[in-house]
Amino acid sequence: MRRGRFAPTPSGLLHIGNAFAALVAWLQIRQAGGEFLLRIEDIDKPRSRPAFAEQQQDDLLWLGLDWDEGPRIGGPFAPYEQSLRDELYEEALARLNAAGRLYPCYCSRAELASIASAPHGLSSEGPAYPGFCRHLTLEERTAKEARKEPALRFVMPSEPIAFVDGFAGARSYDGDALGDFVVKRADGLFGYQLAVVVDDAAMGITDVVRGADLLDSTPRQLALYDALGLKPPAFAHVPLLGDAGGERFSKRDKSLTLASLRGEGIMAERLVGLLGHIAGWLDKPEPVRASELVSHFAPIRTSEQPLPIHDNMLHWLRS
Repeated sequence: MRRGRFAPTPSGLLHIGNAFAALVAWLQIRQAGGEFLLRIEDIDKPRSRPAFAEQQQDDLLWLGLDWDEGPRIGGPFAPYEQSLRDELYEEALARLNAAGRLYPCYCSRAELASIASAPHGLSSEGPAYPGFCRHLTLEERTAKEARKEPALRFVMPSEPIAFVDGFAGARSYDGDALGDFVVKRADGLFGYQLAVVVDDAAMGITDVVRGADLLDSTPRQLALYDALGLKPPAFAHVPLLGDAGGERFSKRDKSLTLASLRGEGIMAERLVGLLGHIAGWLDKPEPVRASELVSHFAPIRTSEQPLPIHDNMLHWLRS
């Protein structure tokens, strides 16, 4: 059985772009007769807020997007909050370390800032790490450890990493250009890439549908799947949404958070209908329930630029 998920980070309120990604992920799995999970990705504990997680769940249910496993209802792979799954991440780190795929990194913020002008390995994550600490001798590591607690970095393979994205098509990335990345921070927090791979594998996720801003995180996650001997899911990346000028929406756009739209008295069916039109499933915006779009679902071609929501669309939404 196919299993999909939506995994928001509770560092802010869901906005209209998040709703689009969640809707696409939910429709794909519902059309396939699969199971849909909700996971709260609160791995960055200082930035996460339980109140945001609760509001996000309320907003998803308002949209008509239910889940078969996750917070509030439980399931066989509980807990569904990353902040409660540290033991699994430690086990994965132990396996990676035993395989020789980790090394301690003692670089300071200033040292990392010095590579800010270098070519970006991943547009979503900044410049590729040049491997300052990869080949330190034991004596050098001992000396540095006396002054600073290290982070742990994963050794990326040098060969290209290729995959076929369900919406974006064939993609290939140069492993060397991606750079080794942090899987556990010096402050003890686990890295996003590690946590998402461990959790998707543990929860039996077969289909990952998410925003196109995470497309170039996929090669790093595929490298982790391979190093851990795990089967990766199928990936599909949804176009981002933006304003008429091409600027993508973010959690800072307060007027387009789902909580704000609900507060204006906007019906969920109008927002779902607008998103269905933007996706190309409806010829024009019209009020519709999420469940009524299941039969209309079709893959969306990923765009390099955010799909624009024009002022007339927002006027219709609020009319």
